[in-house]
Amino acid sequence: DTLFNILRKHNMLITRKKPSYRTTNSFHRFYKHKNIIKDVLVNRPNQVWVSDITYIRTVKGFCYLALITDMHSRKIIGYDLSDSLELAGCVRALQKALKQAGKRSPQIHHSDRGIQYCSNVYTQILKKNNIGISMTEENHCYENAVAERVNGILKDEFYLDQTFDSVQHAKRATKSAINLYNQIRLHVSLDYKTPNMVYLKTA
Repeated sequence: DTLFNILRKHNMLITRKKPSYRTTNSFHRFYKHKNIIKDVLVNRPNQVWVSDITYIRTVKGFCYLALITDMHSRKIIGYDLSDSLELAGCVRALQKALKQAGKRSPQIHHSDRGIQYCSNVYTQILKKNNIGISMTEENHCYENAVAERVNGILKDEFYLDQTFDSVQHAKRATKSAINLYNQIRLHVSLDYKTPNMVYLKTA
């Protein structure tokens, strides 16, 4: 983070083009939950999970990466990469996260107000596991900053912003990037520890 701040200060970073493709559709009939983590002090793993979807480019078009991150340790707990923005990818990411956490399911799941996260199928899984539901209200990016930051790290530092020659290639690169992020990427906010170290030590 310090290196990137220095490069940014001296205008030595390549400016990423803002994507013109939206991954969030918040204009739908499903119920939108309130943001219940605004005043929550997150101080342990599996207290709050944050979710988001980002796009990955291939020569044949976009595919979509659904991520679930533990807010305290910054560890990516579950993910799924598919060639569709449909609900199934987010559900698979959530199921992977729940399987990995076992009996240590989070107290709260936080996301934007996209149709995938508001859908009956997704929210019923959360309710079945006694997980509170929290969503952004006004400033989407700021109210889901950790998830947005993880997206940026994967693209800026682990090269997921390139164009892959196939979905299979993108899946291999994504798996490698997430493993490296969890296992070797030091965070200033974690006192220069990796997400895995913090998650396993205090989970």
